Amino acid sequence: MEIRDLIVFLFRWAHLLFGIAWIGLLYYFNFVQGGYFKKASPEALSDAKAKLAPSALWWFRWGAMMTFLTGVVLLVGLQHGSLINDYIVIGVVLGILMFLNVWLVIWPNQKIALGLVEGGDGPQAAAKALLASRTNTLFSAPMAYCMLASPHLGYQGDHLLVANGGGTGMWVALALVAALEVNALAGKQGPMTTVQGVIVSSLVLTAVLVGLLVAL
Repeated sequence: MEIRDLIVFLFRWAHLLFGIAWIGLLYYFNFVQGGYFKKASPEALSDAKAKLAPSALWWFRWGAMMTFLTGVVLLVGLQHGSLINDYIVIGVVLGILMFLNVWLVIWPNQKIALGLVEGGDGPQAAAKALLASRTNTLFSAPMAYCMLASPHLGYQGDHLLVANGGGTGMWVALALVAALEVNALAGKQGPMTTVQGVIVSSLVLTAVLVGLLVAL
């Protein structure tokens, strides 16, 4: 094994480990903690907001940061342009948007909602953080699918950007993702209000995006 191959493998391994930590905590916040906060006693809720949530958010945001950084190294520093395909483009765009949502939307608003900083509208900040978090959950399944599909399904001639510059399906998929991100910043939860709703929505979005890549 060449040194470069070993380095690439180690970065892939680290990228996976950090990603597990990040997405695992994303699912914890959306599937477990949110429901608990609605049912907890005032004393338990106060204690969780003061001790549990800040600790979990620390691991959450730095897991996102390290996933992003190792991904950048893999994509820019250790890969060749000939390996870029439309699956990895969609996966990378989804991952970057999720990372930005964590650091620029979820974390700043959670600090206000949890009372970690003074000032701001707590309920409004909590609603903004929740919508962005729900959107990240929505993006998670198609992001993971596209990341895995890139090395296993994406090296056919009709998926390589160096061959065709990206298919119509890729551009339509990117437009759809952009619209969903706009909704994350200034829209509504819609079907993502419930845990079941966001899970189903994520799987449906996966099918739609993959269908666009395959059909167009």
